[in-house]
Amino acid sequence: MKHRFQFLLGLSLVLVMVLAACGGTPATEEPAATEAPAAEEPAATEAPATEEEPVEEPMAMPGEGTTVRLGRATWDTGWFQAAIYSNLLQELGYDVSAPNDLTPEIFYVALANGELDFWANGWFPIHNTFVQQEDVAGKVELVGYQVKAGALQGYLVDKKTADEMGIVSLEDFKNPEVAALFDGDGNGKADLIGCNPGWGCEKVIEHHLDAYELRESIDHIQGEYSALMADTIARYKRGEPVLFYTWTPNWTIAELAPGEDVVWIEVPFSSLPEDQKDMEDMTVGDGIIGCVADPCNIGFPPNDIRVVANAEFLASDPAAQRLFELVEVPLQDIADQNTKMLEGEDSDDDIARHVQEWIDANRAQIDEWLNEARAAGA
Repeated sequence: MKHRFQFLLGLSLVLVMVLAACGGTPATEEPAATEAPAAEEPAATEAPATEEEPVEEPMAMPGEGTTVRLGRATWDTGWFQAAIYSNLLQELGYDVSAPNDLTPEIFYVALANGELDFWANGWFPIHNTFVQQEDVAGKVELVGYQVKAGALQGYLVDKKTADEMGIVSLEDFKNPEVAALFDGDGNGKADLIGCNPGWGCEKVIEHHLDAYELRESIDHIQGEYSALMADTIARYKRGEPVLFYTWTPNWTIAELAPGEDVVWIEVPFSSLPEDQKDMEDMTVGDGIIGCVADPCNIGFPPNDIRVVANAEFLASDPAAQRLFELVEVPLQDIADQNTKMLEGEDSDDDIARHVQEWIDANRAQIDEWLNEARAAGA
């Protein structure tokens, strides 16, 4: 038995060794824990190359370090345009002073003397008399056409009285019966609400009263135009006859509509002061809405509204000059803004808002103007 046991024990040992050599495992033993082969790390790869974002160049500011002294007309219908130019100059880097409100009579002399740099309220040919003065000529320049041949001027009568009395011309006021209807102070003359002293338009009205021999029939009433016209509108609303001078764009035309409330009347014949004689044939216009005739001789040629600037300022600031040459403001846009002022939006903040709204609405065109101005100033 002992030998058999030894034999069986030896045989078992041999079997265990054989199984071990073949990778086997005795059924009664737990397999030895083995580490899982490490996952092969992917080879590092470079991120695909991406194009670098272009770096925006800062906008050129050709006006940086320069203060521009702004003149502004005393008629509030031109303040919108003045503020447009002020804002655009600031976009070019200029500092722009608060506006200095002046009549043309004073402004052009101050401009020639270098006390101011520009304004946006030049009316031509009405202002010819100012720029042709000996102490102004050659020292100021007209630049660009903010509004070209679009600004009308003339005389208007309430439609009701014009229709009833057959009023079609200033000549009709030589009739004492007609003149008496417009007489506010009992002197037998018609009251014509006219143009502020120093504006330029008053010179044409005074010339007309002489040329048409109307001194005995018409009084030229002058003062603060806006206040006089507010009174005129109140008289119209009371049903009283009215006779007045006005221009476009102007809030008066929004309040008293030509063809509905009032009519443009003609002058007997074309006659202008000496500095405008060459434009007498331009006083007759076709298709003037609300005129008693077509074509209609309203007595004034259409005016250009232009920037006028000090010549030395323009020579030293080509960016500003180029901007002045380019900017245009549609007549209808000016009229629309003037109507907002009539409706009560007439504070400095209101006008600033109107200007910003206009700039936002015309951004693409304005950017073109500004880019050309920057190039000129480079």
